[in-house]
Amino acid sequence: MNNSVIITHNLTEELHQQIASLSPDSVFVLADSNTRQLCLSQLDKYPVIEIPAGDDHKSLDTIALVWQFLSTQKATRHSLLINVGGGMVTDLGGFAASTFKRGIRFINVPTTLLGAVDAAVGGKTGINFNGLKNEIGVIRAAEAVILYPQFFRTLDRDNLMSGWAEMMKHALLSSTAAWEETLSFSWDSIDYEQLGRLVEHSITIKETIVEQDPTEQNIRKSLNLGHTFGHAFESFSYTTLRPLLHGFAVAFGLLCELYLSHRKVNFPEAMLTQAVQQIKHLYGTFRIETTDYPALLELMTHDKKNDASGINFTLLKNAGEVLINQHATEQEIFEAFDFFRAESH
Repeated sequence: MNNSVIITHNLTEELHQQIASLSPDSVFVLADSNTRQLCLSQLDKYPVIEIPAGDDHKSLDTIALVWQFLSTQKATRHSLLINVGGGMVTDLGGFAASTFKRGIRFINVPTTLLGAVDAAVGGKTGINFNGLKNEIGVIRAAEAVILYPQFFRTLDRDNLMSGWAEMMKHALLSSTAAWEETLSFSWDSIDYEQLGRLVEHSITIKETIVEQDPTEQNIRKSLNLGHTFGHAFESFSYTTLRPLLHGFAVAFGLLCELYLSHRKVNFPEAMLTQAVQQIKHLYGTFRIETTDYPALLELMTHDKKNDASGINFTLLKNAGEVLINQHATEQEIFEAFDFFRAESH
């Protein structure tokens, strides 16, 4: 899996170079209602497929709209789809491209921090189905991922924070030094140049892992740190009408999985305390009650990462010391919820 990640300060020129190198017979742009204005200013010469914004539209109905548009416009196996948007757009667009006529090429242009460091890189595509996140999808790399740091300046704080959670995860998977660097970044006066460098480093960490294990048979599972609990929190938040952004759910999931890491494999208590302080400061809290535990556990049992042995976790002995394919008892999982509840009050 070798999608090239390109950081550019001239998006139009870079896209034209990429299109010229691929020589498609037609080009289409996919954007949601939030990002259409951004892409029209850069790509006004190509037909735009506009889909509704929001993760609740990452669905079969929406992907059918994309397939219908491509079919009506007589797209061929030699066409190119450019996905401009956050993770919802690049996930859905990548899946649409991977399945239309058994696969056409696509380029991802993430417009959010979360999309840049997570969804757009690594080849995972998909849609939500039956109330479950990314339940249907394939792994297929984009021809290129083009990062345009100016987009990050358009984001509100919550959307920046949503991407930052994945960057904290990558840092924990990498080294103590990378973790300390994330802790030292100032959110009081954002240095976007420094943020851009940190994004580049974060993507490099993810790419290194993905290249070793493109189809998630082994070490790529480490990228699920924080996500077993996090996806459950995210799905649960929609059922209780308190929707969490993906990165917020991952941040809260990190707390639970770092607690399990401390409890089961002696992850340092001092680093767990640092994570609690950082996450509460940046993300606030998410209230759950003991009566919610069974519903959360049920959501966790549907996670794609599970195997016949039970719910599957990535745990850490320390920053950079990763243990995949770990399991926990129901009692241990409920203890992690207890820890999270105590820190959320």
